[in-house]
Amino acid sequence: MKKIIISALFTLSLFATYAKGKEVLPKHEMRAAWIATVANIDWPSRAGLSVEQQQKEMIDLLDVLKETGMNTVVFQIRPATDAMYASPYEPWSQWLNGQQGKAPNPYYDPLEFIIDQCHKRGLEFHAWMNPYRAVFNFMSTKVSASHITKRHPEWFVNYGKHTYFNPGLQETRDYVASVVSDVVRRYDVDAIHFDDYFYPYKIAGEEFPDGGAFRKHPRGYPQNQKEAWRRNNVDLIIKQLHDSIKSVKPYVKFGISPFGVWRNKDKDPEGSASKAGQTNYDDLYANILKWLNEDWIDYVTPQIYWHIGFKIADYKVLANWWNEYTYGKNLYIGHGVYRLDKESKNPEWRSSQQLVDQVKLNRALGNVGGSMFYSAKWFRSDVLNVRETLKNNVYQQWAIVPENASIPRVEATAPQNFFIDKEGESLTFTWENEDHNTLSKPRYYILYRVRGSAKKSVRKTKNIMQVTTADNMQFKVVKKFLSSRKRFCVTAVNRLNIESKPSNVFGIRF
Repeated sequence: MKKIIISALFTLSLFATYAKGKEVLPKHEMRAAWIATVANIDWPSRAGLSVEQQQKEMIDLLDVLKETGMNTVVFQIRPATDAMYASPYEPWSQWLNGQQGKAPNPYYDPLEFIIDQCHKRGLEFHAWMNPYRAVFNFMSTKVSASHITKRHPEWFVNYGKHTYFNPGLQETRDYVASVVSDVVRRYDVDAIHFDDYFYPYKIAGEEFPDGGAFRKHPRGYPQNQKEAWRRNNVDLIIKQLHDSIKSVKPYVKFGISPFGVWRNKDKDPEGSASKAGQTNYDDLYANILKWLNEDWIDYVTPQIYWHIGFKIADYKVLANWWNEYTYGKNLYIGHGVYRLDKESKNPEWRSSQQLVDQVKLNRALGNVGGSMFYSAKWFRSDVLNVRETLKNNVYQQWAIVPENASIPRVEATAPQNFFIDKEGESLTFTWENEDHNTLSKPRYYILYRVRGSAKKSVRKTKNIMQVTTADNMQFKVVKKFLSSRKRFCVTAVNRLNIESKPSNVFGIRF
């Protein structure tokens, strides 16, 4: 049997920070941060850092996110059809080493490294990509000779300053699906995540140049139904991506983070009471509600980057709207932490209390399962004391990522032979677990103080004492921080975020 000793690497304070007052904290809640790599927004801080500097920056950033209360990282692995990993399809990203196609030296695979560092901290890893953006700025980017735009220029169009895959071509859908399948097959990702850039946001007076593809591949759509054809193009790639992911690893989630407004009510009676200048359905040709209804995606995270009370797009109005249109799928809300600014023209963004109010609003809605924050660098800089504000007001205790409603349940294997050993003025907690099954084996463990029955105790976050991964590092607890007699148990949580039954209860007096 494999003995597990509590690790000091991934822990919450054993002397737990309990919920304030009578507020009940959710035990399952998404708490994620986006880490953007395009244009070095979040990581690495600049292109061309040494491998040691890159790794240190990432470790420091993950530690900040973990300490703030996050349980998930959404990392941009493919910013512009280039790669932050060793891809057989695409060159190394220009934002990693300063030159597209240039590998890290000494060599390492950043994606493999970051996934490992996330999982060591009990953080889920969602691999963030974009379906259509191929070159961030075709007028200034020096594109590698191996880049797909060089090998198949007929697949691409220019719009504004960017180069995009032509969404009307089956070849582009097949290519993107191959890239995604490769990542799912070779890396231990928990989800594939696509952002809001489907057809690009419209540029006034400039038509997106996909007319040739429409004439050549109309698929039965008459020439006066180009917008319906465009929506069908996006439908086709979403369905193909879903099928590609699930055919490789059915348990890997597929999530979409769309623009915060599906449609305005003046365009559709089912739309939201908003006045957004562009919307998913009418401008980005992304029919999110269809994807949810057709079971093509596992979760949706609308980017509601506006404050509560904003007249054009009120956070409260939009959160309530999305809450009514989940079709049984997991719903999280995207928050604009980047808007926090002590000199903002909107007084609502001059305090990080705005984010606390948004999170509390989410919790009052029946179908909102948590939050994602854009973006990670604002936690690193701790803009307007956002880290402490969230930690002290809404993230006082650890939360398990919500289960995926679209995947059959497989319970984690419960720890066995839980034991507490007294060693002088400290305690050492140990248990055993031998499970190596991909789905049921533990990813991390939760230690609970037992008050009454173990079954009831593990339902309450206030009883959580410790969260730890299963590596063999010793963790000791100084007895003076505990009262004279306590009872404890431990549970396991697997990659599906399903918690096991509690172990045996061990009581100790000292």
